[in-house]
Amino acid sequence: MDNDKYQVAWRGTAGNGLFNPVQAHGGLSLAEDMCKLTIGPYTMHFTGYQPESTQEKEFCEDIPNIGRTIVALDYIDEALRTMTTEVRIIRDTGAEPGSEGNLDELTVFHSPPKVYMNGSVTFEHDFPAEGKFVGLVTIRDNGTEHISRFPFAVGTGGKPDMLYILGALALAAGAGIFFFKKKQNP
Repeated sequence: MDNDKYQVAWRGTAGNGLFNPVQAHGGLSLAEDMCKLTIGPYTMHFTGYQPESTQEKEFCEDIPNIGRTIVALDYIDEALRTMTTEVRIIRDTGAEPGSEGNLDELTVFHSPPKVYMNGSVTFEHDFPAEGKFVGLVTIRDNGTEHISRFPFAVGTGGKPDMLYILGALALAAGAGIFFFKKKQNP
């Protein structure tokens, strides 16, 4: 598979409107309060839930807890309704995209290619343990294939976002101290 088939989206999170760390997270991005999955020239709305542990709270990237997880992929582009969509979750081996080896041996969840005329792909998986994974969503139409590859972690409990918030606060505090001391010593 060609690396140009892999779409990379960037996620920006704002800290007090002043700090905007950017993190690559594969084909997933947070835009306009909606989690978008980019697959070639197409886009899907990605929503994840863990009803038993986070009630109605949605997640976009990392899965906060182990256990039952429900994911919905809703087509934004109408053209996707006539294409097949395949979903696969594999254990992250750290290998370069496309060089993971035998995907069947790494697969923890697989939904074979299927046409979803209603424009929505919903699946459920129980993650029994924490770990790092890669989601692969493949669409095919008339011999053309596009793959979105997005790494994610399970069992993070939201810790990565907390690191960004703490980093933003430390940066803001450091800047405040710098400017305060500079004003005192003209």
